[in-house]
Amino acid sequence: MASIESASDQRTANNSVRHQYRVLNDAEKANMVAVKDKGLEFLELVDGLGNSREVSLAKTKIEEAVMWAVKSITA
Repeated sequence: MASIESASDQRTANNSVRHQYRVLNDAEKANMVAVKDKGLEFLELVDGLGNSREVSLAKTKIEEAVMWAVKSITA
């Protein structure tokens, strides 16, 4: 499967749920990349804490926070 940059205007090519998208401006694209970068940084930090239910929950919540933040940018 080919990969598509998240800030690319082609990011909708493989999404079967949302049928219409608006084109993001450069500031929105930069914000989306920044949110995802910070989310990954935090996820990697938490991942280094070991394996426990609490760490798993924390990682899920980080992923959820990134998802909602990106949704707010792209809505």
